[in-house]
Amino acid sequence: MIEARLWESIGRDTISCRLCNHYCPIKPGKRGRCGVRENRNGTLYSLNYDKIAVQNLDPVEKKPLYHFQPGTRTYSIATMGCNLRCSFCQNWSLSQPPHENGIIEGHAVTPQQLVDDAIRRGAASISYTYSEPTIFFELMQDTATLAKERGLKNIMVSNGFMSTECLDELAPIVDAINVDLKCFTEDFYKEISGARLKPVLNNLIKIKQELKWWLEVTTLLIPGHNDSPAELNQLTEFIAKELGTDTPWHISRFHPDYKMTNSGVTPGDALETAYDIGKSKGLKYVYIGNMPGLDRQTTFCPGCNAQLIDRSGFSLQRSGIKDGQCTKCGETIHGINIG
Repeated sequence: MIEARLWESIGRDTISCRLCNHYCPIKPGKRGRCGVRENRNGTLYSLNYDKIAVQNLDPVEKKPLYHFQPGTRTYSIATMGCNLRCSFCQNWSLSQPPHENGIIEGHAVTPQQLVDDAIRRGAASISYTYSEPTIFFELMQDTATLAKERGLKNIMVSNGFMSTECLDELAPIVDAINVDLKCFTEDFYKEISGARLKPVLNNLIKIKQELKWWLEVTTLLIPGHNDSPAELNQLTEFIAKELGTDTPWHISRFHPDYKMTNSGVTPGDALETAYDIGKSKGLKYVYIGNMPGLDRQTTFCPGCNAQLIDRSGFSLQRSGIKDGQCTKCGETIHGINIG
């Protein structure tokens, strides 16, 4: 436990947390919505700083990031907690216990130890992932700063609901991010995720246009909730116009989990429809995940349609791409160390 960052006093020992767009007012002895930041006598503390719950060495494609250092391994860490309440959460056993019952499990590891272990295991980057990394901001900031000094890249996998202040603090040390754009309606965000759409859209624009982090976007397609052609047209039009057609969009297959067990698994034809809508908006890189049998993980040249990166699971083969260009037609293939 350490004193938290990004908060201010708003009188009578009440604190306003400035870490995400909830801007929780927290009274003495209480915690914010994330369940891991607590007001103790007028000072905000991070309760999860030294409680690492998950450490893994992953393919970077698992994040998913397909256009950022493809073929490399990323050292992935998380603590418990989340600032959203998604009823369909696929990682609820990690994200929700601090909010539901106050439990914050994990073991003590310092930022220095994390960076040393990442280098020892041959990682090219460190990913702050699995749960929402915004809620372990202090640990992420300290680790990412050390990682940057040691030549590692830093990756966030996020719901995108962090505050502007949080983004500004992380601006010089984060290199890439995958943001989960859950839907394109305020009602969904409010009723199913306990958040708001507009701050996420604003953050996506800031990340792409101002911070210049490498950005990829993921949408979990939930039958009957966010899969209508009308909504997908709006969502992909936003990506194309505001984030650019070079922004990769990952469409992920839903399976019933947590509190949403009454919706079926996303059918293949719904995923294909979403794929076609994305391509019709001019998106150059659209992918489908969690759906064996669909060949929608390959990167094709947007100029001549040559197959450039063939993915099978988390393994890949590259051909016809050199120095970020298609060797057949010279088209630029967007990404970082793409080939």
